[in-house]
Amino acid sequence: MASKLLPLRRLSKRLLKPPSSLSSSSTASRKCLHILEASKSPHLSQNSHDGPCHWIASRSFCSSPLNLDDDTQIPAAIDYHSVLPEDEFHRLADSTIQDLQEKFEEYGDSVQVDDFDIDYGNEVLTLKLGDRGTYVLNKQTPNRQIWLSSPVSGPQRFDWDRSSQAWVYRRTKAHLLKILESELEELCGEPISLS
Repeated sequence: MASKLLPLRRLSKRLLKPPSSLSSSSTASRKCLHILEASKSPHLSQNSHDGPCHWIASRSFCSSPLNLDDDTQIPAAIDYHSVLPEDEFHRLADSTIQDLQEKFEEYGDSVQVDDFDIDYGNEVLTLKLGDRGTYVLNKQTPNRQIWLSSPVSGPQRFDWDRSSQAWVYRRTKAHLLKILESELEELCGEPISLS
């Protein structure tokens, strides 16, 4: 192991050594060179105690402002003044999860799916559809969200939207109940009404 590290150390000294052609007055150029040369070798990480130059492997430093004008994949901002009080969150989330549990039980009686099973415990609702996958719904109190893990669409986090009176995924504006209705019909072949 030590024999493998020795050439790596020699390489790191050679890559990170500033060229002698830089004068002491070009400190900014030297700092940029250290960062650029360190970025050439992503396995290196070193803090220099002989000067103000520090570099960290696998980190990119940029002093130019970010262009946030694009709306590409940026979730809607959270208005913390409208965050649900905890007691209201529990009332809404518990009601939603209990309603879903009842409707899933009714749905299970009407569809022919092997290993269809519903489980509720520790504030987690699990809907098993055999080899078609498993849905998991649970409350996330600190975030005031309901989290969904879906075999079709993956993980999603839903916030309560007062204007639409529904649990909404901020990134896509999709409603929890509509997603479940669509996916369950796709997986089981029978429509379900959750709203």
